[in-house]
Amino acid sequence: MTTPSLPIIRLRPNANARAIRRGAPWVFSNELVLDRRTKALAPGSIAILEDAERTPLALVTVNPESKIIARVLGPADGPRPDVEWFAARLSRALELRERLFTSPYYRLVHAEADGLPGVIIDRFGDACVIQPNAAWADLLLDELAEALARVTGVTCILKNSGGRGRQLEGLDDVDMVLRGTAPDAPVPVEMNDAIYMADLTGGQKTGLFYDQRPNHAFAARLCRDAKVLDVFSHVGGFALAGLAGGAASALAVDASAPALDLAAQGAERMGASARFATRQGDAFDTLAALASEEARFDVVICDPPAFAPNKPALEKGLRAYERIARLSASLVEEGGYLVLCSCSHAADLEKFTGACLRGIGRAGRRAVLLHTGFAGPDHPLMPQLAESGYLKALVFRL
Repeated sequence: MTTPSLPIIRLRPNANARAIRRGAPWVFSNELVLDRRTKALAPGSIAILEDAERTPLALVTVNPESKIIARVLGPADGPRPDVEWFAARLSRALELRERLFTSPYYRLVHAEADGLPGVIIDRFGDACVIQPNAAWADLLLDELAEALARVTGVTCILKNSGGRGRQLEGLDDVDMVLRGTAPDAPVPVEMNDAIYMADLTGGQKTGLFYDQRPNHAFAARLCRDAKVLDVFSHVGGFALAGLAGGAASALAVDASAPALDLAAQGAERMGASARFATRQGDAFDTLAALASEEARFDVVICDPPAFAPNKPALEKGLRAYERIARLSASLVEEGGYLVLCSCSHAADLEKFTGACLRGIGRAGRRAVLLHTGFAGPDHPLMPQLAESGYLKALVFRL
């Protein structure tokens, strides 16, 4: 039985075929010849991408409903995705993580950088949470889950459909259990000697943000005997890391009461409840209120959600980062430390740093930059994809 031939899609003459040859993983809709056959392809279809001279470039997945109309899966003459194909890529990803970490708590797959475009997989011991943020992965989810169980031995696999990328791909927001039984309680995760409680079914994203692990560790070194404020704390982020580093006290601020409850559970498991407190509310309002109360902290950390998730939101997002820097800088004791983070890929390091320095200056403070941090190595950066270098953490001394 012969394998059916794949549909062919073609770049426009003015498109940059050289970028694809050099590893660029995306083709945008304005770079492709959108004839009737291409527009009729079902989202998630597998196709051969050719340049304008009809030379095959890559095996791709196609979604005519997305601005990212094609994502590179491999060479044009390579195998099509099936269980074995997934298993090979998952094995490669697992080998790296097992070299990096002594326990199975990490991001196992970071999308394009691990050869699985649009796919995020976070591992929590015997459980994995998949975010299939591209149509092709949604179509092949059973094959992906089968390979994941085989390669890792996990007994629970969950699908999380809350990612913004799924909306852009025209996908549903339905979560489900793919293998095993969903945990009936938060999963404890130890990182940097702190204990975090990850809600795999009702929490934000996959339940925990592994990307800040090295930045938590650096900030914790500044927290010994310090009074710490952690804003946009989620489940305890920097606050619990600070307590593990010997902080005298830590106050976690977040808009989510369930997230703060998980943070408190983490502090309790660490035996640090007496040094830990939470405050629920809007971050901007809470920072202003703390200033009016003349509160001061030795270390202040702000790790907000993406204020600039795309280019149209960039200017508004930079103003929000500047405002956060101004409000938080006013709370830092002289000689203390301010950690400002951004997960907005549209705000590059230079623009983000500029916004932070403007805010610090508007607060009447002066700063030196001690450290610039990025996502941990289980979130590898694909050099041809600027968006994969989204996380920045700036550590200032005021």
